[in-house]
Amino acid sequence: MPASHEKRRTFAIISHPDAGKTTLTEKLLYFGGAIRMAGQVKARGEKRRAKSDWMKIEQERGISVTSSVMTFEHKDLIFNLLDTPGHEDFSEDTYRTLTAVDSAIMVIDASKGIEAQTRKLFEVCRLRDIPIITLVNKCDREAKDTFELLDEIQETLALDLSPMVLPIGTGSNFHGCFNITNGDYYTSETRGEAFDKIVETTGFDDEKLDELVDGQLLEEAREMMELASIGYSEFDLESYQEGHLSPVIFGSALKDYGPTALLDLIAEIAPMPRSAPSTIRTVTPDEKKVSGFVFKVQANMDSNHRDRVAFMRICSGDFKRGMKLRQVRTNKDVMVHSPIMFFAQDREVVHGAGPGDVIGIPNHGTIRVGDTFTEGENLQFTGLPAFAPEILRRVRLPDTTKVKQLRRALEDLAEEGLTQVFKPNIGSNWIIGLVGILQLDVLKSRAKAEYGVEIDFEPLTFNMAVWLKCEDDAKLKTFISANAGNVVHDREGSPVFLAKSQWELDYTKERNPDIIFMKTRELVSAEG
Repeated sequence: MPASHEKRRTFAIISHPDAGKTTLTEKLLYFGGAIRMAGQVKARGEKRRAKSDWMKIEQERGISVTSSVMTFEHKDLIFNLLDTPGHEDFSEDTYRTLTAVDSAIMVIDASKGIEAQTRKLFEVCRLRDIPIITLVNKCDREAKDTFELLDEIQETLALDLSPMVLPIGTGSNFHGCFNITNGDYYTSETRGEAFDKIVETTGFDDEKLDELVDGQLLEEAREMMELASIGYSEFDLESYQEGHLSPVIFGSALKDYGPTALLDLIAEIAPMPRSAPSTIRTVTPDEKKVSGFVFKVQANMDSNHRDRVAFMRICSGDFKRGMKLRQVRTNKDVMVHSPIMFFAQDREVVHGAGPGDVIGIPNHGTIRVGDTFTEGENLQFTGLPAFAPEILRRVRLPDTTKVKQLRRALEDLAEEGLTQVFKPNIGSNWIIGLVGILQLDVLKSRAKAEYGVEIDFEPLTFNMAVWLKCEDDAKLKTFISANAGNVVHDREGSPVFLAKSQWELDYTKERNPDIIFMKTRELVSAEG
């Protein structure tokens, strides 16, 4: 009988906005048996939304702005699917989610190829050696040439490719997809409709295809498949799991071409839970003692209960409901009475979980992103990033009787990672920092909907923010005192320098060589 961690497959879906990630998520859940009906995901305002887009603003805008976790069983394995925001304004949430997965599916629009956000997210995967399966989506629409797409992916990302499922036709001429590894032809009884028929063949030269595909198109497809099978890398499991090679599936999530092949491929080749780095040693999933780290905190998942749920990736051991775990940052023991697993916003209390699983720990603001939990060992998991904000605004409160609601809203949403909150040394108004401008809309919308407080934002003269660090505490204190108007403190109390321009930042650096100015910092479970 395999160990519990050997049955887990924990993966994320990454893509540029509008590449079809939300549709794919829904179809994976449907074909994985997790939902009974796959409602077609169309434009914003659609009544039947994909299960992963549960927040009101996501439904209105038709985009994903938070990460959702969905757990389901398929082929005697436990799949943990971590959906991530595609929009670049929410990339920080995505970066942190990628610390909690063992593999990823990269979704690419067949008509657009590699886009900016796809490339950014791929680079994060590469930094962490996360293996990637590529889905070239929307082949039922007009698309780039197959080889043009493959070459673009290979050259742009410097990634070896192993094509496995290729399209026969695209757009209005789309007939289906052919699996060159096993000879299966995925098609439909009615041209242009959803995939509902598999034809088993001996290969792309099988005469069965002559009866199913138009002559000229079939000739071109056969030539393409022959060239693809000899012109690209053979699949190599070790190379894939090291992040050097990506198997490629062409399809259409909307028309059901691709999801079943992806599920089978994940079950067959995706890695089981991997080891996790910490400050003192590497933790392996087969260790008996439970350990894990919090990569996300979400407030108000249930509008009836003003709760906060910490998403914890279990790195080792078999977790049991009611266990006492040490919160390393506070050095206090926490009894986990009601651990939950997620189906988007739906939840249920679970009695056990293993390495690779993600559980939710309800709390009232006592758990932060970056917290490590163990059965007593004083280690801290590493690798969770915080990024310097690119947009700074002063928060203005029109109704001054709602100061408490404002503070609660900012603290909760900062804890999620939606915004960073800074307290100035001079003046009393909060300053917020964001990665993208769309976060302002989300912050304003959620403050009103969830906390009943209207907020506005005012521009600042400052355009940049970086964290400060110095080996000599006295020198750091002197610098902060001399630059009081430019220094604020984040919610952990760490000093942050605000600059009006890159020139001012460079000038300040030159004059203060002992001070380190950081655009990123690591979130670790350390008090203060």
